[in-house]
Amino acid sequence: MTNWTLAARAAKMNSSAIREILKLTDRPGIISMAGGLPSPKAFPLDAFTEACQTVMQRDGAAALQYSTTEGLPALRQAIADFLPWDVNPDQILITTGSQQALDLIGKVFLDAGSRILVEKPTYLGALQAFTPMEPVAVGVDSDDEGMLVDDFAKQVGTGADKARVAYVLPNFQNPTGRTMSDARRQALVEKAKELDIPLVEDNPYGDLWYEEEPPLPLAARNPEGVIYMGSFSKVLAPGLRIGFIVAPQSVYGKLTQAKQAADLHTPSFNQRVVAEVIKDGFLDRHVPTIRAMYKAQRDVMLTALEREMAGLDVQWTRPVGGMFLWVKLPAGMDAQALLAKAVERNMAFVPGAPFYAGDAQHNTLRLSYVTVSAEQINQGIQALADAIRSNTP
Repeated sequence: MTNWTLAARAAKMNSSAIREILKLTDRPGIISMAGGLPSPKAFPLDAFTEACQTVMQRDGAAALQYSTTEGLPALRQAIADFLPWDVNPDQILITTGSQQALDLIGKVFLDAGSRILVEKPTYLGALQAFTPMEPVAVGVDSDDEGMLVDDFAKQVGTGADKARVAYVLPNFQNPTGRTMSDARRQALVEKAKELDIPLVEDNPYGDLWYEEEPPLPLAARNPEGVIYMGSFSKVLAPGLRIGFIVAPQSVYGKLTQAKQAADLHTPSFNQRVVAEVIKDGFLDRHVPTIRAMYKAQRDVMLTALEREMAGLDVQWTRPVGGMFLWVKLPAGMDAQALLAKAVERNMAFVPGAPFYAGDAQHNTLRLSYVTVSAEQINQGIQALADAIRSNTP
């Protein structure tokens, strides 16, 4: 065994709690509601087959060559065109998935000990992405409408301890499924502007609304005060690793330099294929089919929860879009301990504690409904209810 000296930051890096759970549940017969994957039934295979052929026949050499760090101009223009506010394509940086966007933002804004504000709970992958920069992540109290503005102002800090950024997911949040109200968005944007705190708005699920579109993004309300993140992973396919940042010009250059140092550019072929697929309004035709499928599966899960959890003192969110809902167990019940009992019954979920930046609520868990059938949802929720009963004193 080698005795190499690693950087201190490496000791703070940990595997995703979700990935460890997926290893546990990766066996035949397990009904897993633990993953955060989109349904493969939503992947437009025929459109990609045709687009790949077109790109290779028309632009094969360019698609296989190095390219600019900022990204393919045609793709940046297409993104600018479908965003709901006036965006210059020169503000858009194509990233290798939105996970890279988090990494770049962390590199540009965070030093060791820097304060960063996040929701309670927040996206686990963001906490992981920021960890190598060794910041201090501070959870801000949140309710069904999102981050509470009064606590946001309270947690900002002062002087050298003032928060560098605040990270939020306003639409169908991972892990809770909640959506920030229009009034809360406006209040948060105004308070952040007053306190001069950059907001990082992560919006991977925003197109997956069921009944009505969510309110305008934070970035549309104050483009100079918000860094916006988007992704094609949930509306096309995650294996492409195509995300993007919309950034004010004041920070765009530094983000681009950080990306250039990280990987030069996002794969040229993938960018060209996505640009080919989404031309001529493809997303306007394709995304509604995903919404309909996910809505139907959400409805099955909500009905199953109403039926199976009766009398068990269990609460859950009712998402109006996205892929997840959040469950609160009876006080004192530990979701991590409950997971073992659920797996015994061939059902798996993600315990909620890893989604908190300190002060974790151990009686919470996340369920995903998009990669399981209606029959599996009904069986899985019944198994979860049985596990809860067996864990109740």
